[in-house]
Amino acid sequence: MTGQVRTVDGRVAGRRGQATRQKLLDCLSEMLSSSPYRDVKVIDVARKAGTSPATFYQYFPDVEGAVLEIAEEMAKEGTGLTGLVSGRSWAGKAGWQTSEDLVEGFLDFWRKHDAILRVVDLGAAEGDKRFNKIRMKVLNSVTNSLTDSVKELQSKGRVDKDVSPAALAGSLVVLLASVASHQKSFQGWGVKQAELKPNLALLVHLGITGRKPTK
Repeated sequence: MTGQVRTVDGRVAGRRGQATRQKLLDCLSEMLSSSPYRDVKVIDVARKAGTSPATFYQYFPDVEGAVLEIAEEMAKEGTGLTGLVSGRSWAGKAGWQTSEDLVEGFLDFWRKHDAILRVVDLGAAEGDKRFNKIRMKVLNSVTNSLTDSVKELQSKGRVDKDVSPAALAGSLVVLLASVASHQKSFQGWGVKQAELKPNLALLVHLGITGRKPTK
């Protein structure tokens, strides 16, 4: 955090103020992991952080404002997902490794940020443009790179020219996001985590290359 962190009324927060603000965000993040978003109240966040509601309101307009701060930080980290695809090969054994790394990295990211992603999905589903923008920022980090990968494969004649790179990439990323947000459901179907990753990687590889992977 920097000295440019400001309070609601525009004042620059000092070191102690920044620490208090971050503690409030940390406590809110922890509460989102165990409580429904709608049930989280300012007074509960403040109490958990060992401060007062008045202090909370110095830094955030309401719980939703603080949640958006957490979501924005998550989205910034999510831009790093592009490294799972950008510049990677889809040929031979390297292509299978790319598929596996993409699936593992995507699922790991979703598990790490499960609580805030559930809130983002809820807000986006309700039509809140702020949450939808954050969700798209995360998904675009992979979608854009996959789109470029498909275009490159087309230029080499390895993917049919009639395929829409953006449509294919977007469909695969939505598939990844849906599976990632329902990882616990697979356990109810008797699917182990160790089985989920390679089978999802197979779908990704087939989707991008149209070929059975070389392992």
